[in-house]
Amino acid sequence: MTDKKPQTIKSNTVVLHTAATFLLPLQFLFSVFLLLRGHDEPGGGFIAGLVASGAIVLYLFANGVSATRKLMRIKPQDLLGLGLVMCLASTLPGFFVNGEFMTALWWEFMLGESEVKLSTVLIFDIGVYLGVVGTILTIVVSLTEAEE
Repeated sequence: MTDKKPQTIKSNTVVLHTAATFLLPLQFLFSVFLLLRGHDEPGGGFIAGLVASGAIVLYLFANGVSATRKLMRIKPQDLLGLGLVMCLASTLPGFFVNGEFMTALWWEFMLGESEVKLSTVLIFDIGVYLGVVGTILTIVVSLTEAEE
């Protein structure tokens, strides 16, 4: 029986570092697309949060925890808390207008020549997005720090 030490992830590979650098903005852009598209079609806050988390986790594996913390500029736990507050806040306008919680409300207004539609559903989706990103990053960053 041989005693082998567990191998740690090598964060200095050129291919991984280059891929993470180029894919990070593309994955974020795609996650925003999924977040906004999910209002009427498949997608939404949960899947968009998973895509955004995947981008940051790839960057974490390529560059390490300290570089990822500098990139995020906000703690993952704070993202989780903000997401939960936004989800809760999305339930309140329906109570004040109709007397019922979680009633979807829409607001339409003109921005230049474009009509913009905002809703409590979008606020809820953004809260779910932030909650998913905060949860996954809290877990992955904690596990990575424990291993280092």
